[in-house]
Amino acid sequence: MEDAMEAAIEFFNLPNEEKMLWFSDDVHKPIRYGTSLNHAIDQVYCWRDFIKHYSHPLSDWIHLWPSNPPSYREKMGNYAKAIQVLQKQLMEVLFESLGLNPSYLEEEIKQGVQLLAVNCYPACPEPGLTLGIPPHSDFGSLTILLQSRRGLEFKDKSNNWVRVPFVEGALVVQLGDQMEVLSNGLCKSVIHRAIVNEKEKRLSIASLHSFPMDTKVGPAPNLVDEENPKSYSEFSFKEFLDFISNNDISKGRFVDTLKVPKP
Repeated sequence: MEDAMEAAIEFFNLPNEEKMLWFSDDVHKPIRYGTSLNHAIDQVYCWRDFIKHYSHPLSDWIHLWPSNPPSYREKMGNYAKAIQVLQKQLMEVLFESLGLNPSYLEEEIKQGVQLLAVNCYPACPEPGLTLGIPPHSDFGSLTILLQSRRGLEFKDKSNNWVRVPFVEGALVVQLGDQMEVLSNGLCKSVIHRAIVNEKEKRLSIASLHSFPMDTKVGPAPNLVDEENPKSYSEFSFKEFLDFISNNDISKGRFVDTLKVPKP
């Protein structure tokens, strides 16, 4: 984890012209550098820089990653592989807690998508006027987050913002939209945001996991019956990307568009 955070620091310390080699507005690109989720759509830009790249299977993507800093691929690649193993173990525990077979969707998880979002939130002279990233929920099944200091907040059941405590060396695990849909609403994707401060920059590495790009995810059949009818339509990761390429996420969550109206 220390090596991965060191690689992130080294990347964001590069000259702007070096980082801009990776700039893109296209959310479908396998690697891109930017500030907002979608510059063409978002009405408010975020107080952050990021580099995002696909990471699983690593051999398919690592050659596309930045070669500068020189150790970036090795350090971030080792981290990505370790987190991929952890994600599989966590999914087995989650499925078992829902009364499903721990090996449910085992092949889909094995062939799934891992996207690393490496973020830098610079110190902000007026932190009360902006956010590092606005409120949203993540698209996938799980997000596993490594952070350098506190700055993550989530919305509780009373719609209050709660700051997540920072624990040195700890990983934060969040459920995403795919898990809310798959569980037929028994699990809820976490609405969260990143705040900034005026004194110190914050770095984070979010490993976002989902089922394969074109795989449709719907409620598990064992979690649907007469008393618990199907509450969500199926969707794929690709459909989510199409959604955010045409919509400002601050205006509404993708998962809410999937809810089946109750009779």
